Parts: sequence; C-alpha cells; structure tokens
Amino acid sequence: MITVPKLTLDDAKIILEGAERKAREIGVPMDIAVVDDGGNLLAFHRMDGAKITSIDIAINKAFTAAGARKATHEYAEIAQPGGPAFGIH
Repeated sequence: MITVPKLTLDDAKIILEGAERKAREIGVPMDIAVVDDGGNLLAFHRMDGAKITSIDIAINKAFTAAGARKATHEYAEIAQPGGPAFGIH
C-alpha cells in the first residue's frame, strides 16, 4: 500500500500565511484558495481590498492545479489565444 500525505487544515493555514505575505510584499491584495489533492477547498482567505471577481478565479485556479498536478503558471503559454489550453477556466 502506498501512503500519500494529505494537506491538513493546519497546513492550509501555513500556505495562506505565506501567500498573504507574498501578496503584501508585491503590494497586491489577493483572494487565496487552498485545495486538497482532489481539488476540494480546504481554506480560503480574502485580503482587504482584493477584487470580489477573483474569489471564483482563485478557487478554480487551485482546483485546476490540483486536478492537473501542475502549477497554473505553467499554463501561461499554452492558454494564450491559439494555444491548446486557450479558454480553460
């Protein structure tokens, strides 16, 4: 049997803290979503001043990253118009 480590709520809180720290560092208030390996939401944090339209985007990006086992920034090139992943969301 293979044992797979799972994110806990405590892990998700650490991730949220790090993401908020980075967002403050770059001066961009963000909506931050953390999901488990099945794409299920574990934690969500909306910073003061974050765009309300980014709530669903953050959750969907986290879901996509979990489902594809790939960081969403890796989609940047292939998600451009004409690329094989254009229009994913």
